[in-house]
Amino acid sequence: MNVWLLGLISLFTDISSEMVYPLIPLFLTTTLGASPAVLGLIEGTVESLAALVKVFSGRFSDTWGRRKPIAVSGYIFSLLGKSTLYLAGSWVVVFLGRGFDRFGKGVRGAPRDAMIAESAAPGRLGAAFGLHRLMDTLGAIIGIVIAYLLMRQLPHDFTRIFMWSLVPAALAVLVFIPVRDTVQAPKVRSGGLLPPLKDLPIEVKRFTAISLVFAIGNSSNHFLLLRAADIGFSVQLVILAYLLYNVSYAAVSYQAGKLSDRVGRKPLLLYAYGIYAFVYLGFALVSHPSMVWLLFAAYGVYAGIFEGVEKAYLIDMNPGLGKATVLGWHQTAVGLALLPASLIAGLLWKFVDPAAPFFFAGVMALIAAVLFHRLACEGGARQVQTPVRT
Repeated sequence: MNVWLLGLISLFTDISSEMVYPLIPLFLTTTLGASPAVLGLIEGTVESLAALVKVFSGRFSDTWGRRKPIAVSGYIFSLLGKSTLYLAGSWVVVFLGRGFDRFGKGVRGAPRDAMIAESAAPGRLGAAFGLHRLMDTLGAIIGIVIAYLLMRQLPHDFTRIFMWSLVPAALAVLVFIPVRDTVQAPKVRSGGLLPPLKDLPIEVKRFTAISLVFAIGNSSNHFLLLRAADIGFSVQLVILAYLLYNVSYAAVSYQAGKLSDRVGRKPLLLYAYGIYAFVYLGFALVSHPSMVWLLFAAYGVYAGIFEGVEKAYLIDMNPGLGKATVLGWHQTAVGLALLPASLIAGLLWKFVDPAAPFFFAGVMALIAAVLFHRLACEGGARQVQTPVRT
């Protein structure tokens, strides 16, 4: 029941978030007059803030022995962030609102993921994460459809849509009431605010290093939306393209998680890196709007495979430091790379060419794929869970 409730919470949260998310780059650049470089600064900074919080949040939930109070506070911060966006009259206020929202995401992420792992049935870890990603993405689909319909009724009235996004955000907080906490006593001894990096298993360190290579090229999704607009998409078509991405994401996430329980995580992660490289190199080379639809669909396949399977892969390593601590460390390291990644993307867009950020991201993904393939071949990442055959 916990996995379903946590999925429902994410569904409501993503309805709220995705009513807002695809509009932010357009709101910043068309209504507030901000540049792509400012967009990169905002998104890189707030995502890095979220990442920095994750490791402390995860560690605290392991040492305190409580997940639920920390997770629900994160959803409350996100509600506050969306309330701030409704009041935004300058890009600085958007910066503040996005900061509150992403801080909330950082607070809730690792404790919630640990709750999912601790609530999953034996041999069903990948399926549990896949189900959660499915419900999360269904919420995104609903949110984007609502944003599209409201944008058709109220062209360029961004603030009205921001106001309506508060309703599902509040519902997400309320649904948390019946969720059971999964830990009643500390799982790890305190030993300081954070365990030193040297205590992380070598498998986690190596995979995190590869993830950092990948993350340097993995700038905010807002640049994909700007690229679609740059090629000639209207605001409504940008929203529909982002909808297609989420439909594709939802279609594969649960099945990818289940498949990873049977065949292992490594092959699916390797395929995901390859799909990502194809998508970003495609966005660099695309010149006709019709190809943008294919690229957004393929990008959804990448996300549906990667996000849930990666979390299950980290938990499979059985690090002994606490699930939320290890998830938090990895998410923090990768998330901090989003600041330079988004800044690099914004500067490449402005000073080189709009295609340049996507060439850079595609190449970095190919390098990460080669490194991960070597890691997989060497058997460096140890999988504790025995694949379940059905």
